[in-house]
Amino acid sequence: MPLHCIAKSGANPQKLQTALDWACGVGKADWSPLQPGQPCYEPNNVFVHASYAFDAYYHQMGKTKEACDFNGVAAFTTADLSHGSCKLPGSL
Repeated sequence: MPLHCIAKSGANPQKLQTALDWACGVGKADWSPLQPGQPCYEPNNVFVHASYAFDAYYHQMGKTKEACDFNGVAAFTTADLSHGSCKLPGSL
């Protein structure tokens, strides 16, 4: 079962947004599936978007423990949060 890096349940939404912005900016995670009209845009909330971006960054960086921290707002899980045509990078 693959390991995923997702947004930590109960994390502060502002901190999640900051980490999401970093992952999709400086971190260069592929966030194109999170754009309006793309498969991972809905549901449009920071937890779902951050989870996708965190997992993309984690897998892009070789699945190291350090690549799933995001200032304490990320966590590891074996649960697959993929839904519909939106697949987490670790599920592909």
